[in-house]
Amino acid sequence: MREQSPTSRLRKAGFSDPLRASRLLAEPASAQLGGLDPEDFAPVADPDQCLLALIRLAEACADSTGLESCLRGPGRRGLLAVLGMSSVLGDFVVSHPGALDVFERRVRLEDVTLAGERRSALTAVGADPDDDVPVAASGGHDAINAMRAHYFERILSIAAADLTGPDSLAAMPCVSAAISHAVGGALEAALAVARVGVPGAENVGLTIVAMGKTGACELNYVSDVDVVYVARSLSDEGPDDEAMLAVATKLASAVGRAVSAPAYEPALWMLDAGLRPEGKDGPLVRTLDSHVTYYKRWAKGWEFQALLKARPIAGDLELGRAYLDALWPMVWDAAGHENFVEDSRAMRKRVEDHVPSKEERRQLKLGKGGLRDVEFTVQLLQLVHGRTDVSLRVRPTLQALACLRDAGYVARGDADLLDRDYRILRVLEHRIQLRRLRRSHLVPTGEDDMRRLARAMGVPGCASGEDLERLWQDTRRQVRALHREIYYRPLLPEAARLSADDIALKESSAKARLEAIGYRNASGALEHIKTLTAGVSRTAAIQRQLLPVMLGWFAQGPEPDAGLLAFRLLSEKMGGTHWYMKTLRDGGAAAERLCLLLSSSRYIAEQLTRLPESISWLADTRELMPRARDDLEGELDSMISRRSDPSGVAGAGRYLRRRELLRTAMGQSLRVVDPVASRAAVSQAADIALEAALRGAVPAACARLGADGPLSRYLVVAMGRMGGREMGYASDADVVFLHEPHDGVGPDAAARMANEVAAQVIRLLGETGAEPPLPADADLRPEGRAGPLCRSLDSYAEYIDRWAHTWERQALLRARPCAGDAELGARFTALVDGFRYPRGGLDADAVREVRRMKARVETERIPRGIDPQRHLKLGRGGLADVEWTVQLLQLQHAGDHPRLRTTSTLDALTAAADVGLVTADQADRLSCAWDLASRLRDLNVLGTGRTSASKIDVLAHDLRDLAVLSFLMGRDDSDRHDIEEEYLRAARRSRGAVERIFYGKDTRR
Repeated sequence: MREQSPTSRLRKAGFSDPLRASRLLAEPASAQLGGLDPEDFAPVADPDQCLLALIRLAEACADSTGLESCLRGPGRRGLLAVLGMSSVLGDFVVSHPGALDVFERRVRLEDVTLAGERRSALTAVGADPDDDVPVAASGGHDAINAMRAHYFERILSIAAADLTGPDSLAAMPCVSAAISHAVGGALEAALAVARVGVPGAENVGLTIVAMGKTGACELNYVSDVDVVYVARSLSDEGPDDEAMLAVATKLASAVGRAVSAPAYEPALWMLDAGLRPEGKDGPLVRTLDSHVTYYKRWAKGWEFQALLKARPIAGDLELGRAYLDALWPMVWDAAGHENFVEDSRAMRKRVEDHVPSKEERRQLKLGKGGLRDVEFTVQLLQLVHGRTDVSLRVRPTLQALACLRDAGYVARGDADLLDRDYRILRVLEHRIQLRRLRRSHLVPTGEDDMRRLARAMGVPGCASGEDLERLWQDTRRQVRALHREIYYRPLLPEAARLSADDIALKESSAKARLEAIGYRNASGALEHIKTLTAGVSRTAAIQRQLLPVMLGWFAQGPEPDAGLLAFRLLSEKMGGTHWYMKTLRDGGAAAERLCLLLSSSRYIAEQLTRLPESISWLADTRELMPRARDDLEGELDSMISRRSDPSGVAGAGRYLRRRELLRTAMGQSLRVVDPVASRAAVSQAADIALEAALRGAVPAACARLGADGPLSRYLVVAMGRMGGREMGYASDADVVFLHEPHDGVGPDAAARMANEVAAQVIRLLGETGAEPPLPADADLRPEGRAGPLCRSLDSYAEYIDRWAHTWERQALLRARPCAGDAELGARFTALVDGFRYPRGGLDADAVREVRRMKARVETERIPRGIDPQRHLKLGRGGLADVEWTVQLLQLQHAGDHPRLRTTSTLDALTAAADVGLVTADQADRLSCAWDLASRLRDLNVLGTGRTSASKIDVLAHDLRDLAVLSFLMGRDDSDRHDIEEEYLRAARRSRGAVERIFYGKDTRR
């Protein structure tokens, strides 16, 4: 293997300019570098910068032994890493060669404490750490410079440990905590220096309370340090409050100058007291009582959110503890303030809006998908749920996130993703700021800058600038998505409005609340609550979060007791299914929608327990929209391909029908699907079930008759409301069966098998089993029950040509092929069009026959004991009145007006108005009554859960039933009586139009 040249080795080690590096290594000063190899620079962020800093350091060292010792000892990695990452820290080492000892004493980040930093910083300024009120040896620039130099040495040691650790993401919290503690030490030393120059300081106790990231022990390398000052007199005979506060204010001002005013050593950071009461308009220092009074009387929600991070960090720590004892409980009451959640969200939105557009995609802290998204999300959940859950009352973001995860407020997977994302963002922030020790949160765009950052990240798979850009953008997108999912949960503002007792579900207050909001059996509801929340499982923990809010949502429906019971049954069935609880907690409005459905629709409540995966649809109302026919047919094909027995094939279609009925019911009940679309979807679901039953029936018939294969092509024709795509949830399938024998097949054999196929279709649709039956009624076939179950198309053509009655012509107005051979269906349609749409319309005898049949229906078919005015189907002005009227118009005029050639009642009525057969007012009367009657029938089924009782065709009279109808129609509860009057009025107006159009001598206007 050929030996590499020095230049190649330098390039491979990461040097951008290996020729310059070679020249630097040839300079005399490089002799003090202890024989470093190019490979020693490979782990360094910027080898070129590192080498140049080493040469400068060698030239600055009067005694080279210190540098040589460091480069040969355990401090080498830390020194190289710091010099290669931070030009400012490199300058500090060059100007303070004695700081090389820092690298020899490698710090363990987890061992860095506030007490330790306080002691070492006070020692650096000549103060006694054991004094109750430490005072520096001097108060001039020398003391300030000593304090600052000590701070930079601490940052050097922290950065060295950070940059050379095995896992930068794991170390991030310790790094931030160590920086925060170093800041605490510097503030303590600055206060000791300030006491030297402020008369009377010995009698004043001043607490520096850290806020924001400093208070949470998650500070980055360069940041403003948010503080609040609290003061007291240390002597019973000391100055009054006014004089004491004047001294304390001088001390606080002096501390600010000590850390940021011009001096030989660079400024550390700015002290920002803007989070104090009244902000910049308020006094810099207050007494504890003044603080308490302000927060009790005037503080806004965001100010309590800021207090979440408060921590005494320097000065009079006893006073600091008293400050926390007084104010910390107020933090956890803040979420109960009016509009707290909404105000918090608005504040986050304002922060986003103030990010300049040119910085938006590079803003690491304030932009979308940045650090603030994580922090605001975690803090809002803490404040809302921390009122009753003390485990959430912690300051650091990642610790709080872990507590939220463990208590079930955030899904484990989401919490783990947010944890890693936050660590990545914070490590990236640290690396950006280390470069020049500037307060920056913009991710650079330059290729060299991104390459340098990537090399310093210490994250697997992030070796180049391109890798880092990809990691950064992926992290942003993921953080933003999780932020929007969790931060904007509908549950949060609702939970914030409840009292702590309501959230805790204490029995004494819970029963009173249940009765107050509308539960009829509060004791029974409490038993359901106890069952749902009992135990220590994660499911029970999440139920304890959800139920306080869900109880209110159930009460928005007409039957909250039934809704809660249905929820209990559903939850017991779902058990510990992870996605169920996650959907309710994180699925946007899913939980609220579920409550409204369960407390208003017994049909949906029953069906949900049989198809619980449908709950996931509630997270996105688009999932409640009817599926396209092609999609359902493709799904049916896929399911049938895995089944062979006829019952299994038919069961696939019946399953799809059940699922789509539930989807449509949920969509209609939540008013995202209109009644016309819902009836079409129910009819389409029946089409799919018939298609599957036909596919299963053919092999079943062949097997029963011992045939090798089908002898004909088969067709199922939808009739009645199914043909018009106007089925309700309780409708049967009115059908006609047809076939056409294959060439060479005898008519008798073909007919025998065709009848068996039809019989098998009816049997497979009506089988008992896991899927609900779809009763198929073939009584509208030629000759009714006396005729064969299935006819050939030729036989059918002969029948309608020679023997068909007027009622059969009328029935065919709603006939459409719905399953089977498409070509045969097209021929059937062409055949019957000439029969059902006769040229010149009906003769007078046929019209009289239609009217006589209608009159007989009115007098004979309404069940005894039912008020005809309230019968939605057969009553005066109801469904039958409108449909017979429209069908008579079609029989008389569709031969001359093609627009009337439709199986849809409403479409035919619209066409009749458009061509002038009825007035617009008459069409409006008829369509309103028909649509309202159809809707009430459907809602009777959805509300009661009954699909076969005669009451579903009757306008409800019971107040509870009317309340359910009112809710499902989107009306206020007070409008329940109006529904009766509305329908009866619509039916009267409709009947008037029927009298004029259906029974009049001349139907044309």
